[in-house]
Formats: sequence, C-alpha cells, structure tokens
Amino acid sequence: QVQVMESGGGLVQAGGSLRLTCAASGPIFSINTMGWYRQAPGKQRELVGTLSTGGTTNYADSVKGRFTISRDNAKNTVYLQMNSLKPEDTAVYYCNLRQTVPNTRTSEYWGQGTQVTVSA
Repeated sequence: QVQVMESGGGLVQAGGSLRLTCAASGPIFSINTMGWYRQAPGKQRELVGTLSTGGTTNYADSVKGRFTISRDNAKNTVYLQMNSLKPEDTAVYYCNLRQTVPNTRTSEYWGQGTQVTVSA
C-alpha cells in the first residue's frame, strides 16, 4: 500500500532555513497532489502548501514568499524549502499525498510528521 515518509525537521534560529523532504512509495497514480501541513501546539492542523504533478501550487498566506515547494515526479518526492523562519513556524510538519485514480475514489495519505522548532 502507499506509504508517505517525511524527514528533515530540527531546531533552527529565527531567520534561518530548513529543507524538509517527503518520499511516497507504493501504488501511486501519475497524477496527484503532494504537499505539507502543520500543527502548532494548541492549534488545528493547517495548510502550508501543495504542489500537483501538473505544477499547480497552493500556499498559505502565512508562508508565501518564504516557503517553496518543489517535487520530483519520477521519485514521488516533494520538498519544502523554508527560509526566513519565524518562531510562529514552530509546529509538527506533515506530508500529504492525495490522488484520484480515474473512476475510483480519492485517497489521502499522511506521513508521521517531523518537528520543526524555531527559536527567537
């Protein structure tokens, strides 16, 4: 079955950068959307950004201009380049895969999460 695994979290200083990686494996349709969500302490999970295999992006306003999503379709891997990090970016970051094989239901898969902590 499909598996999603992210890595690259850690502790960084405000203004610093971090790059997260997410690799998906298994029966993955060639047309899909992969992206990132995050959950800060005491808050609900929220969108960070997504990127479809066709190149369509969707970013949260809070990260526009600072975060960039890219992907390697051949490897089913997506990256999150985070620059100008702020303490409010501190959260557990989750990788997400959504796909709809033609004439089937949409399926969604999540990674286990990776902690990003930004110190002031």
